[in-house]
Amino acid sequence: MTNPLKLLVCIDAQNTYRRARMTFFGDAGPAVNGQFSPMKLAKVIESRGGPGGVECILTDVRVYTGRPDPHYAPKTHAAHMRQCRQWEAEGAVVIARPLRYPASWPATPAEEKGIDVALSIDFVAMAVGGGYDIGVIVSTDNDMLPALEYVIQNCSGARAVAVAAWRSESSAQRLQIPGRNLWCHHLYRDDYDAVADLTNYNLRP
Repeated sequence: MTNPLKLLVCIDAQNTYRRARMTFFGDAGPAVNGQFSPMKLAKVIESRGGPGGVECILTDVRVYTGRPDPHYAPKTHAAHMRQCRQWEAEGAVVIARPLRYPASWPATPAEEKGIDVALSIDFVAMAVGGGYDIGVIVSTDNDMLPALEYVIQNCSGARAVAVAAWRSESSAQRLQIPGRNLWCHHLYRDDYDAVADLTNYNLRP
């Protein structure tokens, strides 16, 4: 009897949150619309198996997020830290990079910098180092494609890769590699409802 394959799930937090809002809420309503539990989301992916439905076991959930500066945005930073502590309490690993604040802030919003690079480096390094058998990237950001392509081209046979994305009748955006049948875990409204986090982290516990 063979052991189940090790599953890694890497989540681009802001992209996944924004896509959930756009897909299911039209970017409307309170800020909690689109929030999700990374561990619950990863468990949904685990339950579906790897590409082709092969058995796998979730061994690592990594969440990549921009971190507000406590000097520029102390309330937003405090809410962010409460959310990250909750993710970690559930078992996820949080990798945060500081947001960049332009000179015209707050008229111009702060920007995430380095999130795609951090996720991509981890995804490739862990593939090369044997950190997973199946790696899933939860994002629709095309900047993630080089990491997927590298693992496919250089670790074929030893590692399998897939992506995950929210989907509705009006929205089916997902990562794709031309000429490749990249497996995608489509996540529908009932999936979102099962992993939604309705906590208002702006309120102190």
